[in-house]
Amino acid sequence: MKILFSPSESKTPGGELKNLDDKAFLFSNLYDKRLYALNLYNEFIKTASKDEVSKLFGLKKDFDIQKYTEDIFLKPVMKAVLRYDGVAYDYLKYRSLTQISKEFIDENVIIFSNLYGPLLAKDEVVDYKLKQGENIPGFIFDKFYKNNFSLALDEYLQDEDILDLRAGFYDKFYEIKKPYLTLKFKKDGKVVSHWAKAYRGIVLRSVALNSVLTIKDFYDLNIDGLKVCNIIRKGLKSEIVFDITI
Repeated sequence: MKILFSPSESKTPGGELKNLDDKAFLFSNLYDKRLYALNLYNEFIKTASKDEVSKLFGLKKDFDIQKYTEDIFLKPVMKAVLRYDGVAYDYLKYRSLTQISKEFIDENVIIFSNLYGPLLAKDEVVDYKLKQGENIPGFIFDKFYKNNFSLALDEYLQDEDILDLRAGFYDKFYEIKKPYLTLKFKKDGKVVSHWAKAYRGIVLRSVALNSVLTIKDFYDLNIDGLKVCNIIRKGLKSEIVFDITI
């Protein structure tokens, strides 16, 4: 089973300096495509006006903007699953997982980065800023990755069950073309939005700790604080609606 996951705006600083090569990311055969996007971004942040960069980053303070206009190819890298530290990642608590569970995450979670495109959780990225939905003149990130990586993802996922834990925005990067499972969370009868991120992290942690390999196994999984209240099937998508019980 492969789990599709969102990145986060907030990121952990630091990392290790390494040379970038075609083995750095998922789909080494598409390294040149990914490098093309990275180079466009890198040149733009070094040459664009302050207002343009501020908009791209979603930042206002000069100090923060300056920090993220450094050459991305000279910055330290870190595993994507450790670099991203938003709400979902806080609740995943990757660092506290067993080694077996960490390896499960590393090999089976695909994170859809706004800058890098589809990554394995173990792939290493820099501390960058690119506000969700922002682009650079003449180049749309989600369209580029959808056009150039969808076929590779189709082939990569063809024999896998798929659990899609992405936020809806990331459908723009890749549209799943086979049966898959997604989740919705309700509290007191109302769909939760912000806290859905937390429960996606909780679900992913439970999946990793139990080494869930199929959708059938996922249906048998008991997750603390969540109770299945409905399963909706429409087209290729099956959606479990969970009641939050805590």
